[in-house]
Amino acid sequence: MTDSQHPADTTTGPQDAEAPLHRRGIKSYVIRAGRMTPAQTRGLEVVWPRLGLTLADGRLDLDALFGRQAPRVVEIGFGMGNSLIEQAERHPETDFIGIEVHAPGVGKLLDETDKRGLTNLRVYREDALAVLEQCIPEASLTTVQLFFPDPWPKKKHHKRRIVQPAFVELIRTRLKPVGTLHMATDWEAYAEWMAEVMDAAPGYDNTASQETAPYVPRPAFRPLTKFEARGEKLGHGVWDLIYRRKDETC
Repeated sequence: MTDSQHPADTTTGPQDAEAPLHRRGIKSYVIRAGRMTPAQTRGLEVVWPRLGLTLADGRLDLDALFGRQAPRVVEIGFGMGNSLIEQAERHPETDFIGIEVHAPGVGKLLDETDKRGLTNLRVYREDALAVLEQCIPEASLTTVQLFFPDPWPKKKHHKRRIVQPAFVELIRTRLKPVGTLHMATDWEAYAEWMAEVMDAAPGYDNTASQETAPYVPRPAFRPLTKFEARGEKLGHGVWDLIYRRKDETC
């Protein structure tokens, strides 16, 4: 689910509408083997025991985890982690949780987090749906970020796209009132898909202006990745969508 990955087939099982999302047999990601650098290995072996989280930890007490009350951001599929590291370093007043299944990216993020002395970042190497369902408390997050997920461009694979009605409803329950879901993609057809799913989802407002709707200009707070910068030079578009959870208390 990162900008460095490409669509690939994976075995799936039958869907069960009553089962938790992460058990319905459809995977939105493919785990690919890759060589580990010494720094990535160090991250997984040395830093993980201090900053890594697992499903076995259960429902988190975020104030206890970070030792404070603060805005909380979850990023799903952070790839090699460059953007997430930059955000955590820029915003020490905010706590970040990254979720990624690929070992090299997790190792690199952990190594960099340790070397930069960051204390506001924790990491899962788990299925994001399982983490959201089992570990993230309801109404606890300021923002959920989903940047450059795998677009699964073939029509027969659209069911594997992570942005689905059940997924965005799960996100809504984890956001605080007026918390935001921020998505970005470089596939225009996937951007249209995202907007269609979000506009039909209850409990959300699109933050885009009438002039740019359903998209927003790239916010300055979202770091520009090397992948995205290369795409811009080649004339490739990137579409940002930011939806806000409605405040049902109003």
